[in-house]
Amino acid sequence: MRLSRVFDDRAREAVADSVYKRSRDVRGGLFKVALQAALLMALLILGVLIADVLSDGWSLLSGQLGDFLSGGLRSRSDDPLLGVFQGIRGSLWIAVFVILLAFPLGIGAAIYLEEYAPKSRLTSFIEVNIRNLAGVPSVVYGLLGLAIFVNGMGDLTGGKSVMAAGLTLAVLVLPIVIITSAEAIRAVPTSLKEAGYGVGATRWEVIRTQILPYAAPGILTGTLLSLSRAIGEAAPLILIGAVTGFLGGQSGLLDVAQLQERFTAMPIVITRWVQQSGRDTGFTAAAAAAIVVMLVVVLLLNSGAIGLRNHFEKKRR
Repeated sequence: MRLSRVFDDRAREAVADSVYKRSRDVRGGLFKVALQAALLMALLILGVLIADVLSDGWSLLSGQLGDFLSGGLRSRSDDPLLGVFQGIRGSLWIAVFVILLAFPLGIGAAIYLEEYAPKSRLTSFIEVNIRNLAGVPSVVYGLLGLAIFVNGMGDLTGGKSVMAAGLTLAVLVLPIVIITSAEAIRAVPTSLKEAGYGVGATRWEVIRTQILPYAAPGILTGTLLSLSRAIGEAAPLILIGAVTGFLGGQSGLLDVAQLQERFTAMPIVITRWVQQSGRDTGFTAAAAAAIVVMLVVVLLLNSGAIGLRNHFEKKRR
């Protein structure tokens, strides 16, 4: 008996020594330093890029911001009517199509795959293909949009129009929305679902009152970040036929009549002005100012995603 007690005491002491020992973890410390160095390097590169863009475009942002935001595409950089209004308008309508089409379809598909579809080989095959589609290059979606929405459905979309661009980019981000929404729904505790079924709730009532509120922060974060990607894509818009030169008339920001007309968007405007800066150095400042405007739009979207996520997390707690 005494011998067993001695062994128990020694075992406790050994466990206490291993848990509370003060020896330095050299490998862990080196790994932490490497992570901090990688973070600082990324922040340094980002800071240098932002500072360079701000310095190039500061002349337009500081003294002519209003005119720059309301101006249109021009062939000369010294034109006082030069601006990004038409690019902002095109990107806005593309975002509207992504929100109205990709978000409800993606979230609905994720709910069906996670809560309604039986776990079978067919379901697994569909999920694998959705993940593969999320990794397809955006230029492939541009070819898809050119074949379907521009050529095949030209009577409905108006051909090379902002409607065709919005539909293409909605299809582009749809797999991402499905994946992020499915992961958020999968993270809901099983006990929460079982509690809902235990009090007699139907499957839809459990989804509506328990699963979706709990998964809302993850769903909103993923969907809004996918929207940021859609706004920044240029390759699909080039294939669909976004205008890179003079666009013509200056219609209103929310004029629905332009949905079947020629269009441009912020990534196309920036790409074009960077190309023209080789012949006309004044476009360097214009391209830099347009980049800053686009960064502000993306940061506002990301800030909205963070705000919505925090709001729903507080409600969930």
